[in-house]
Amino acid sequence: MTRISTVELRRVRLPLVHEFQTSSHAKRSLEHILLTLTATDGTVGWGEIASPSGPFYSAETVATCWAIARDHLAPIVLAAEWEHPAELARALAKVRGNQFARAGFDMAAWSLWTAAQGVPLARALGGVRTEVEAGVSLGIESTVDRLLAQVGPRVDEGYRRIKLKIAPGWDVEPVKAVRSAYPSVPLHVDANGAYTPADLAVLKELDGLGLLMIEQPYAPRALSDLADLQQQLATPVCLDESVEEVDDLVTALRLGAGRILNIKVSRMGGLTAAVRAHDVAAEHGVPVWCGGMHEFGIGRAANVALSALPGFTLPSDVSGSDKYYARDVTTEPIVATDGMVAVSTAYGLGREPDLEFVETTAADRLILP
Repeated sequence: MTRISTVELRRVRLPLVHEFQTSSHAKRSLEHILLTLTATDGTVGWGEIASPSGPFYSAETVATCWAIARDHLAPIVLAAEWEHPAELARALAKVRGNQFARAGFDMAAWSLWTAAQGVPLARALGGVRTEVEAGVSLGIESTVDRLLAQVGPRVDEGYRRIKLKIAPGWDVEPVKAVRSAYPSVPLHVDANGAYTPADLAVLKELDGLGLLMIEQPYAPRALSDLADLQQQLATPVCLDESVEEVDDLVTALRLGAGRILNIKVSRMGGLTAAVRAHDVAAEHGVPVWCGGMHEFGIGRAANVALSALPGFTLPSDVSGSDKYYARDVTTEPIVATDGMVAVSTAYGLGREPDLEFVETTAADRLILP
């Protein structure tokens, strides 16, 4: 049985190498919570709470995650005994919602358990690949020329799919420009729920541009409208914010609200839930890919491991660390070579934190108990 003796939380901020703008907000730096679980036998597991700073993508923020982790999740973890991370995940599920906060603890539990078992994380999750296809996500730019200047280098680097953020007023024109410049590059768009059924004409125009998918065009809970939209489009609708729980996925599939699923470890409450979502999607023949929240090296390593599962048949947002950060929090950054990222065969996460760097960048630190 595993017992946790210490939970440690650190708030770490890293500047982005390039500003990233979505339909709701712009980011120049990111602050995530790195956490460690130390077992009574001294084994350590690392996790990452990759919530946004503001309540735009979801209701959670760094501040809410810090409070929930400190006041509710850490006490549950410190009181629990478990043999497998899934058991701890069930205990953490007593805290409703707060998927980002729970995801960090679940990730750390998997990191600790696989290190203790002497197996790589990807293998423990059910992964079958030695490398995974990487896509890259590009934000909204001030001009089409600036967007093309971002797309070109990513194509040259061999990324297997380019995702473009869109918003009302920044959609058909920039996407047409990219499609014209790169007619054979796999391309998809992500609206982060910025459109409504009143924007159907715009979405139908995008439907004719040979896209892999249109990701989360409507608001998260607008599943009925998403189902109506999917019936009118040839391009698959991809669900992101709409699926926070596996039950959400089951409902969406019954309604026909989308044909592709973006599985985010953070959005779904951790690796345990992400694997379940993968399995449910596979049972229904729905292809999946792993989305990202601009994770630092800890969370990015977990995403790579998850992407090794057989149902992840589309390129995942596991681009190299250097795409976002001049220096990552791990001693060995994630590297993409010709659009492929190697799946670690080392025990646990397969990445070690750069403790000296983490300590110099941590804005706050808390050790429990």
